[in-house]
Amino acid sequence: MKYLHKLILPLFLLLLWGIGSRAGWFNSYLLPAPSTVWDAALGLLQKGSLFQHLSVSLYRVLAGFLISFAIAFPFGVFMALHKKTYSAFMPLLEFIRHLPPIALIPLLILWLGIGEPPKLTVIILAAFFPIFLNTISGIANCDPKLLEVGKIFAFTAREQFFRIRLPQAVPQILVGMQLGLGYSWRSLIGAELIAASSGIGYMIMDAEQLSRPDIILVGIFSIGLLGCLIDFLFLIISEKILRQNIRKDEVWPE
Repeated sequence: MKYLHKLILPLFLLLLWGIGSRAGWFNSYLLPAPSTVWDAALGLLQKGSLFQHLSVSLYRVLAGFLISFAIAFPFGVFMALHKKTYSAFMPLLEFIRHLPPIALIPLLILWLGIGEPPKLTVIILAAFFPIFLNTISGIANCDPKLLEVGKIFAFTAREQFFRIRLPQAVPQILVGMQLGLGYSWRSLIGAELIAASSGIGYMIMDAEQLSRPDIILVGIFSIGLLGCLIDFLFLIISEKILRQNIRKDEVWPE
């Protein structure tokens, strides 16, 4: 029930869309009626093509995101603990950060071909900096008072990191991961629109060439709903991690 109020606006817009379609307010070619989109979705589900495209896109997103985290997190920790090194690398990193990953697709196709590697590379680049920068911020901006407490207890550098810095940085790292997941979806769809033979982005582009706006809308809604579901699951996992982190913080050496 606590989530019911969040559905009021979407349901209202859906109702307005249905009424407008019946009343002829919208061009049926530019914006098909909800019933037409629903029928298209059922047809794609029955053929299995919608699930196939979604599963391919989901695999790419999760694989690229996990690879990006495996690179960005340790790199961010290293840079946070070695500020001089970060200052030396900062101009190059800032230059790369401002490059849209989708703009690199032509080069990636030339270098890596038209298979999975360029698509995964686009996702890795898109998710990298939210995770990387939030990791740096969380680790580097640890509360100095907590570090002083660690010195009082004679913590080693390793103990300070795992018992003070990392637990304090967990909330910010999780925010970076959440942002990285969102960027992964946006970048993937762009990559699939340009160079793919499967995936939800490819399905949308194929529908555009066939003049099927109903299938385009099915693809758009599928991306949005799946993205919301992944974000919801990620928030649940994040809350559990944060609760466990709080319990660990309560245990200090005597």
